[in-house]
Amino acid sequence: MKKTAASGKRNLYAVIMAGGKGTRFWPLSRENFPKQFLRITGEKSLLQHTVERLGGLVQPRHFMIITAGKQNELVRWQTDGVLPPAAILSEPEGKNTAPAIALAAFRIHKKDKDAIMLVMPSDHHIKNPDGFADAVRKAAPSAAEGWLVTFGVVPTRPETGYGYIQAGKKMPGGAFKVESFIEKPDRKTADALIKKGSVYWNSGIFMFSAKAILSELKAHMPALYSAFAKIEKYLGTAKEAGALETLYKTLEPESIDYGVMEQSRKVVVQAVDFGWSDIGSWNALEEILEKDENGNVISGNALAVGSKGSILMSSGRLIASLGLEDMVVIDTADAILVCPKERAQDVRKVVDLLKSAGREEYILPRTEERPWGHFSVLEKGPSYQIKHICLKPKARLSLQAHNHRSEHWIVVSGTAKVQRGEEVFYVHRNESTYIAPTVKHRLENPGLIPLKIIEIQSGEHLGEEDIVRFDDIYGRNTV
Repeated sequence: MKKTAASGKRNLYAVIMAGGKGTRFWPLSRENFPKQFLRITGEKSLLQHTVERLGGLVQPRHFMIITAGKQNELVRWQTDGVLPPAAILSEPEGKNTAPAIALAAFRIHKKDKDAIMLVMPSDHHIKNPDGFADAVRKAAPSAAEGWLVTFGVVPTRPETGYGYIQAGKKMPGGAFKVESFIEKPDRKTADALIKKGSVYWNSGIFMFSAKAILSELKAHMPALYSAFAKIEKYLGTAKEAGALETLYKTLEPESIDYGVMEQSRKVVVQAVDFGWSDIGSWNALEEILEKDENGNVISGNALAVGSKGSILMSSGRLIASLGLEDMVVIDTADAILVCPKERAQDVRKVVDLLKSAGREEYILPRTEERPWGHFSVLEKGPSYQIKHICLKPKARLSLQAHNHRSEHWIVVSGTAKVQRGEEVFYVHRNESTYIAPTVKHRLENPGLIPLKIIEIQSGEHLGEEDIVRFDDIYGRNTV
């Protein structure tokens, strides 16, 4: 048996919360493609970095990524080849952290009574993975003894965007008994907390035994505990999805912080300093990305002339700033955000307004990633849509058909291998082909360079739900 951070015969399970909306990172983050799936700090997404840093601590079969709805598919393709499909646990709908953790704890405890759970968000940045691993190992004995361990980050400034933990008596294992949790403070209160000392930022990362968290859920959230206890026999079986669907309709959204951590007397804080950021707003990029000589964070096609302390990020078009100071400018294909850095926490208000107005800009970006590559919507009308599609070398789309639209493909670069009905043929640069409604078809890139095509869709219904899949190598639902 592989030795885990929990030591001895206790297995360590990683529970990654991947159902967040990431509204404060709009317009890059959207409801159907939120922050955890973005490549903000390199070639891998925040979710992929989270899985990677846990690789030396947790066996692949002991991972559990909790998500909901359409994000299930995103999790699957971003972890393909690294984790087994069984690692993905889909809630019928997101109901905050308490139901998600209760579901994970019941499921894990059912098969491993002595399991230790490491629970963490999927969209945080940790600069020092080795320091993180050391902190997990140090916290394991406390978790094994029945304590609920929360990881408290040593503060570096009076931050108003984080919650705080007031530490008390030091425990034998090196952790501290938690005296109180403090909600996100104003600047004056944050200053006072830092001066007082013995306080830590609340990272939202927890470690406890499945047995201990279930006991505390029973004590402090009895209704939630009882609801899951009634369907425990169905967990991990073919009847699980139906049981969860029925159950979740009765649940109210509740956080584990308020429901258990702030109520329990079994909570300790492990002080950590491994370069943590929750990347909660655009301002956080200053902590994790390099700055120029004037303190600007510049990403993509952007120029800063006489500008200071600003964040400029372009997804394509040129951003030219002149004399900006302490501003955020984020450009995407269909939306531009401009705001003072001090208002970056309020971006979610823009998203709320877009949502209430029925605007589609909060749902999906114009450019969407897929396991096979990406596509961008170039133009859209009542009965037509034009896309730019890019397939990675050796990638292929699913074998599919559409009931309500036709497609016309024009190859811009590379060579396309096309299956249309019973035909299989190649389409070269500057050539095109036509796919009629209801005809089974598949697009494939047999070459060593990216395949780029222009797709012109025409029909009365152009939504992604008009895709009927017959075969798919990426594990998506087929008929």
